[in-house]
Amino acid sequence: MRVLLADDHLLFRKGLARLLDAQPDFEVVGEATDGWEAVRQAEALHPDLVLMDIRMPNCDGLEATRRIKAKMPEVRVVMLTVSDDEQDLVAAVRYGADGYLLKDIMPEALFQQLRGLAAGEAPISRGMTGKLLHQLAQQSRPAAQPAAYAVLSSRECEVLALVVHGYSNQEIAEDLGIARNTVKNHLRSILAKLGARNRAQAAAQAVSRGLICIPSGPE
Repeated sequence: MRVLLADDHLLFRKGLARLLDAQPDFEVVGEATDGWEAVRQAEALHPDLVLMDIRMPNCDGLEATRRIKAKMPEVRVVMLTVSDDEQDLVAAVRYGADGYLLKDIMPEALFQQLRGLAAGEAPISRGMTGKLLHQLAQQSRPAAQPAAYAVLSSRECEVLALVVHGYSNQEIAEDLGIARNTVKNHLRSILAKLGARNRAQAAAQAVSRGLICIPSGPE
């Protein structure tokens, strides 16, 4: 996986680059110190993945993400930040981010989360999934084309409920006693029916329309 790092803190960026380059399946192909440079580097290098900080000078990571996804939707963008603010989470998802991780993550956990991208999983810190989905559900509005939001099947609702709770594809498969490929097929169907770009958006749309109930407090 070819990776572009966008972070204005030199020491953090260089340390992360060394960690990723030490893995056999990651290659850091570029670095950016602000959002504008991240956009330019993404256009020039066309990486598989951009690890994007939020707070950067000149142009923040959210705006950079929006611009990159608008021009190159196939490029994955994962926010890697210290911010656990719900509004940053919501903005990142709405601007097209494919994941949202906090910088206090352990290196091995980071590698595992990023490898899940290839399987269609969204790298989101599990402790923040509930915040994200609650905020998205509260801010969702009726769709302009309600026919796009088809009613999910009972099995799709089960899969989506587990996505809401932060389960990976493998964990969903084990919980429901089905194959991982079957889970992936259900997720593709869910995204198509809800007109969503990723797992978090699909869950938020389903929640806002009463298809999935989110607990009001911690489990």
